Amino acid sequence: MDKEDLRLTSAEIGTLWGEYVNGTVVDIVNKYMLSIIEDEQIKTLFEDAIETFGSQKKQISTFIENEGFPVPIGFTEADLNKEAKRLFSDIFCLHYLHIMTLHGLIGHTTSFSTSVRKDLRDFYDLCIDSGKKMYHQTIELLLEKGHFQRDPYFYPEINPDFISGQQFLDGYFGDQRPLAATEIISISFNIKKKIMEKSLSIGFSQVAQSKEVRKFLKLAQKTSDKQIQSFGEILHQDNLPVPMSWESEITTSQDSPFSDKLMVYHIGFLLQTAQAFHGAGLATAMRTDLVLNYEQTILKSLMVTKEWFNIMTKNKWLEQPPLAPNRKEIAKDK
Repeated sequence: MDKEDLRLTSAEIGTLWGEYVNGTVVDIVNKYMLSIIEDEQIKTLFEDAIETFGSQKKQISTFIENEGFPVPIGFTEADLNKEAKRLFSDIFCLHYLHIMTLHGLIGHTTSFSTSVRKDLRDFYDLCIDSGKKMYHQTIELLLEKGHFQRDPYFYPEINPDFISGQQFLDGYFGDQRPLAATEIISISFNIKKKIMEKSLSIGFSQVAQSKEVRKFLKLAQKTSDKQIQSFGEILHQDNLPVPMSWESEITTSQDSPFSDKLMVYHIGFLLQTAQAFHGAGLATAMRTDLVLNYEQTILKSLMVTKEWFNIMTKNKWLEQPPLAPNRKEIAKDK
């Protein structure tokens, strides 16, 4: 069967829709950052990122339109004020591009894994290749500038060993074992993600126009900070280093580069994607204190996400994705 004869599935339409909306958020932030960056090496990476998404955006629009669906509105130049004063340092912008590239890679891979039609698989192949290239470039530049934060080092054991009993699971009583390397993967990654979430919340809260939005952003900031401290304390107990924060890379500007809609959506996007990483951490946690920590983090994040949803829907900022046919309503209208 030719690829043209295959209609896109609901999953394929859903991933295209999500790639478009979330991509336009990051694209607008990238365009602002490009306008303030002074470092030529960092600026070149942002120019490449913007150009790459520009071509991806056109292709996504074509896929969606060819199936008869409306292209999402997403976020546009109307959500951007390029004349705003500097809100972020060059190094923060580079950290942002690195973290968002990682998000993009995970998103492209998920989209690829749900795609059947060959032209769509080929498209996501190219997206993944572009994402991997940018991922390498951001890491290399962060290393070159001495700003890449590596995870803790371990000293090797002489021989392999086996778990010998229930005490391996104990996080509260008896002789608490050190963290396992497999547990540190998620702890370190989640802290870094929360540091970005907190830093953006701080910057956005300084420039947001709405009192309601500022209140939400401060809630997101406070929640992220508590979760950073909670995970950080677990590392401290084993005398392991905690990733550095980036608050000092936020200026004191109160001049907003973005619409309130974009800033609230962006924090919500980070909250929602973080839940997947919290879940992955919970799945690999084998110490009881870690399990409880992840459960509390997920619950608190859900509460903040609920506040996010209320603000987005109240202001009619939350665009509705394609829905399955409502068969009951169709039958009523007959």
